[in-house]
Amino acid sequence: MGAAAVALVAGSATAASAAGTGIHSGSATGPLFTGNVQASLLGTASVTTSLGGGSCNQSTMTGSVNSDGTGVKITGASFTNNPGPSCPGGGGSVAVSAQGLPWTGGNVTYDSAHTGGRDASMTIAGFKVKAVASILGGITCYYGGSVTANGFNADNASRPVTTVSQAEIQLNNVTVNVQSGGSFLCPSTATVSATYQLLGESSPGSGTYNQQLWVESS
Repeated sequence: MGAAAVALVAGSATAASAAGTGIHSGSATGPLFTGNVQASLLGTASVTTSLGGGSCNQSTMTGSVNSDGTGVKITGASFTNNPGPSCPGGGGSVAVSAQGLPWTGGNVTYDSAHTGGRDASMTIAGFKVKAVASILGGITCYYGGSVTANGFNADNASRPVTTVSQAEIQLNNVTVNVQSGGSFLCPSTATVSATYQLLGESSPGSGTYNQQLWVESS
């Protein structure tokens, strides 16, 4: 779910350095994890604009990450609804589809300050979606940019969904900007809110995601 800035002050006894990032499997002290991950929606994902919005109850993202939090890559992303597949909202429905996959260049960063109760931040770079709304005879809009989510470990009492004992990432009213190619009626920004549980692949290429993941300092 931005990159941490590290200040190095040469020769200063009061210089501070930011903690590094380590992604572990199984527990906070488990082996370091590099590999494929899957994020599954918990509850609903909502998109709001000045013209209205939509809410989807099914979404999955797949990708990969390195054990030091670098190299976050999203290779698959779906946003649908049941019943659907379009998502209801704004007096009609909205069909949402991922564009320009893979989304590369993201990262996970351990948050030693635990800002807002989180354990880490997760940045998804290159995020882009197409939204086709049924209102006003049909409007196609594209939204994207770099989005940052809050990350929570499985035992964090501040995690958004406490009934799930897994790592969670939360997009909390994150703003994305309109991209070219859509209708002139498209609002300039959209706000996204969603919470996902995050699991690692059991073994490379297995397609089974059951590894509990933890973000700690390295």
